[in-house]
Amino acid sequence: MKKSKIAYEVQKIEKEVEFIRRYFHQYPELSNEENKTSAFIQEKLRQFEIPFETGYATHGVLSIIHGKSSGKTVALRADMDALPIQELVDHAYRSTYKNKMHACGHDAHMAMLLGAGYVLQQLRHEFNGTVLLVFQPAEENAPEGGAQRLMDEGIFSEYVPDVIYGQHVWPDLPVGQIGVRNKEMMGASDRFEITLTGVGGHASMPHQTTDVMVTLGHVITSLQTIVSRSLDPLEASVVTISKITGGEAANIIPNQVKAEGSIRTYEPSIRARLKERFFTITKQIAEAFEVKADIMYQDGYPATINTPKWASLARETANGLKLDTPEINPSLAGEDFSRFLESYPGAFIWLGAQLDETDKQAPLHDARFQINERALPIGTSFLAQLAIDTLHAFEKET
Repeated sequence: MKKSKIAYEVQKIEKEVEFIRRYFHQYPELSNEENKTSAFIQEKLRQFEIPFETGYATHGVLSIIHGKSSGKTVALRADMDALPIQELVDHAYRSTYKNKMHACGHDAHMAMLLGAGYVLQQLRHEFNGTVLLVFQPAEENAPEGGAQRLMDEGIFSEYVPDVIYGQHVWPDLPVGQIGVRNKEMMGASDRFEITLTGVGGHASMPHQTTDVMVTLGHVITSLQTIVSRSLDPLEASVVTISKITGGEAANIIPNQVKAEGSIRTYEPSIRARLKERFFTITKQIAEAFEVKADIMYQDGYPATINTPKWASLARETANGLKLDTPEINPSLAGEDFSRFLESYPGAFIWLGAQLDETDKQAPLHDARFQINERALPIGTSFLAQLAIDTLHAFEKET
């Protein structure tokens, strides 16, 4: 298929994609609350005359675009939920809801997927096979997420993806660049809570206590040795203590303190080793200080590992659209798309969306986060072309 046909259809829908993105941004909804978001997606799919199904994970939507004849199936996924953040950017389409904001670009993801759906629907007589548009709720609801629930509830029971792709706006990449790696893209993200319980007392008589604060200090310091001394230094991982709760007054040694944090890794073997050392170090230090340690550990999203074949094809598609594909480093941030990639081949891709005024660019999950809307037609074109290129690649194999 000539790329000019896709470009022509994208040009027709470009302003609508921008409108859709701004609508979603004005009316963000948190994980598992995406009622209005789901309804608007369905409204647009009807407008574009694209068939769809609903009811998966409550708010999920599956749209099905059939080509001119049977063939393989390619799925394209967009996440739907916002974050509990009060937006601090003042613009015409800022969030109208208190403490809710699309600070991770999911508004753009949905808009571009709807735009790509429109393009593919217009060109459906020019490719063989099926394209699925997957609108996923609750991506931010780690460690449960929405991806596994969609699959458990049968979103792919009738149409099974041969390949699945996800696209995420990326503020570290300029507009016109696509980031994709053949293997690791994003990290596994586990969470923990440590509760240390001992004997409290007066600050002037520490010998009558088992000081949980001192114990926690040793635990925090020792946990950092897992990465530096128990793991392969060439394998990326991190242990972060991000919240400490405890104590009532300056002259009281408390009897309990809590610490919360997260663990990020890529390789499953490293993840297992880190978890093992985490429990051993925490328990044994607590025992040494005669303190009881209770650990709540949640296995979160697995690492997002691309299938090399389809990551390479995504790179070829980008290059064919005259987009740069620089060498990138993976991120240790977690992503629920990883659950799809555990079940189906595919790739997760970053779309350059950096502001032209780079000094104003805030990171993902920041109250000042913005995207460069010039990325929207690029991401729309890329998704549509990638789906078609993948179906053509399957045809060449037969």
